[in-house]
Amino acid sequence: MAFKGPFQPKTFYDSMKILVGRDLFPIISWLPAYRFREWILSDIVSGINTGLVAVLQGLAFALLVNVPPSYGLYAAFFPNLVYFIFGTSRHISVGPFPVLSLMVGGAVTRLVPDDSAGNGTSTNISAINEERVMVAASVTFLSGVFQLLLGILQFGFIVIYLSQSLISGFTTAAAIHVLVSQLKFMLQLPVPGFNKPFGIVYSVFSQITKTNIADLVTSLVVLLIVFVVKEVNDRYKAKLPTPIPIELLMTVLAALISYFVNFEEKFNVAVVGKLEEGFQAPVAPDVGVFQKCIGDSISIAIVGFAVAFSVAKVYSIKHDYPVDSNQELIAFGLGNIVGGSFKGFASSTALSRSGVQESTGGKTQIAGIISAVIVLIVILAIGFLLAPLQKSVLASLALGNLKGMLMQFKEVGILWRKDKYDCVIWVVTFLAAIFLGLDIGLATAVAFQLLTVVIRSQFPSCTVLANVGRSNIYRNRKDYTDIYEPEGVKIFRCSSPIFFANIEFFREKLITAVGFSPLRVLRKRNKALRKIKKMLKKGELQVTPTLKEFVRINIDIYVGFLDKLERCAFFDEEIKPSMFFLTIHDAVLHILLKKDIASSPKLKPAEEKGSSNDYIIIPSNGLRSRECTVRLPSPVAAPQP
Repeated sequence: MAFKGPFQPKTFYDSMKILVGRDLFPIISWLPAYRFREWILSDIVSGINTGLVAVLQGLAFALLVNVPPSYGLYAAFFPNLVYFIFGTSRHISVGPFPVLSLMVGGAVTRLVPDDSAGNGTSTNISAINEERVMVAASVTFLSGVFQLLLGILQFGFIVIYLSQSLISGFTTAAAIHVLVSQLKFMLQLPVPGFNKPFGIVYSVFSQITKTNIADLVTSLVVLLIVFVVKEVNDRYKAKLPTPIPIELLMTVLAALISYFVNFEEKFNVAVVGKLEEGFQAPVAPDVGVFQKCIGDSISIAIVGFAVAFSVAKVYSIKHDYPVDSNQELIAFGLGNIVGGSFKGFASSTALSRSGVQESTGGKTQIAGIISAVIVLIVILAIGFLLAPLQKSVLASLALGNLKGMLMQFKEVGILWRKDKYDCVIWVVTFLAAIFLGLDIGLATAVAFQLLTVVIRSQFPSCTVLANVGRSNIYRNRKDYTDIYEPEGVKIFRCSSPIFFANIEFFREKLITAVGFSPLRVLRKRNKALRKIKKMLKKGELQVTPTLKEFVRINIDIYVGFLDKLERCAFFDEEIKPSMFFLTIHDAVLHILLKKDIASSPKLKPAEEKGSSNDYIIIPSNGLRSRECTVRLPSPVAAPQP
């Protein structure tokens, strides 16, 4: 390994320090290459816009965690600082994510239920809030530890086990949970928190007559305006220089109206109230919470990483730069550890917030650090301006960010046409997360997805192919009308590797495609041979060679790439390397050439014993997509005396 530049490492230790520094601290690589004059203005504009959205989403998503809104600002601040140093994506905005917030809120509600508030005095409510904050911080800290360990152990590949259909079904179900959980804030009902899915629905409708009309009207108006403006942003994003910051506009407008009309006193609406100024001292997590929330923390760690990395991957492909999955795990793990220590809750990335950062011209992580500065200003100086803001407005803003997730229902029909297995995974994941809860639902969905992998391998799709348009393209003959099938040739395709668990299934499908059983043919042939032997004794017939299953009834096999087969001692006197071809088309051309040679009187070679003019071609994924050609036997005819 060569190092260039003014500093040349003199020892192996120096070299390792350089490598570890660049790998563990990506900022060492990208910050010195920052194009200040070209990028700084774009990053400042993007950071300001993203920071304003982060403030509002932090306040809104804190309601999902069932903690006071000000703690959402901590979740939007500390992980951003850590990601600036350790992260590899230039465009994602790190902070609260509604699905993770809801998952943390489930653990909080389970360990600190509402009914423990006793008589509901302000002292008891304050104590309950403090206890809930501690639970949320501890769960976040533990999930960060899991992410950090996975990153150190190079387990970034685990994201491949969460397919796009699984993530889509899970986030859609989570959006339903978020929608239901926000009803109590939109209607301002004294509904206790529920960890069981839809438990809140019964409680809401049992108290529907106590709805605060002012909060309900405010929620509906804000929700309608947010949906309309977001639709405008999506439809005219190519023409708009920057998306309309509807969350910011609605927050400012709603806070002003609430303050001057005095909604809290006149209509008894629930407001954010005084936000805590400044930061609290870091605290150690509650070990007792660790023992009760290991499952929650693992789910939060995996889901948070999977969502963030999938978004980071999209932007890295779009802007042509690499992202490191293991380093991302380390970055999010450290971010959650630090955030949990300062009483924040779990962070990932919100799709809408990252979209704002990228679409407003963000170039690097500098935009992220500027957005953190905006959050810092709110925490230290101007948080009091949000005191009259209604909680129902925050709930509506949280729901307004779920539009993309709820629209994922459209994917069911698309997946059914593309891959029925993926469609079933989506539906099972959605139903499991809805009725079993997000944590158990996720585990169930992953187990079911692994089961489908086993099923796909054990019962693969098998088809008969045909030549399309007289070209070198071969497709399922049921899907096309203009096809060509050479006389006496069958092309049989198996979509899965062939191994011990599916070999019998493969054999049965092959026999069905061929139209006969080789063993049955062999039995008939042996019967004919017994008759031939009797005739041989009488001198009425000459000797013919014997045959093994397909090989014994004159089947020739051709496959490409022989290294693996040679190592497995696949070849013998009857199965030879000369039978193998690279592609289906090569095999077909070889067969047709043999037919032409055999039919030409001048070129016709000495006839091989047991030869025939019928073939089957088997493309098998089990041999690294190698093509297998199988020659069919000639019909067994009664021997002539």
